[in-house]
Amino acid sequence: MKIILAIGAGSFIGGVFRYLVSVVIQSRIPTTFPYGTLGVNFIGCLLIGLVFGMADRGNLDLGWRLFLATGVIGGFTTFSAFSLETVLMIRDGQYLYASAYVVFSVLLGLAATFVGISVIKLL
Repeated sequence: MKIILAIGAGSFIGGVFRYLVSVVIQSRIPTTFPYGTLGVNFIGCLLIGLVFGMADRGNLDLGWRLFLATGVIGGFTTFSAFSLETVLMIRDGQYLYASAYVVFSVLLGLAATFVGISVIKLL
């Protein structure tokens, strides 16, 4: 139960920071291109890489890793988890799985979003 609460608290923190960072970035660049989201995704990927780098060296116990990676960074951006999982597959030599994961994640994600929007338009 302690781990669940730590992940939940981290998710809250990450979600709030996602909003704040995205708004700050987007407000500084007058365009409709989603620089705020792009910036959040980049920062989240960098942070999850740092957390897992520390965990690989044995400098981070499971509780802190779950709080930071799953909670805070996961709440900040789920793209970071997608990026880490892909990098780990590549590192482990699972190039076919990594490629399939990237292609299917992007295509299925876009398709699901389109279907969801279309369903609501039909109602």
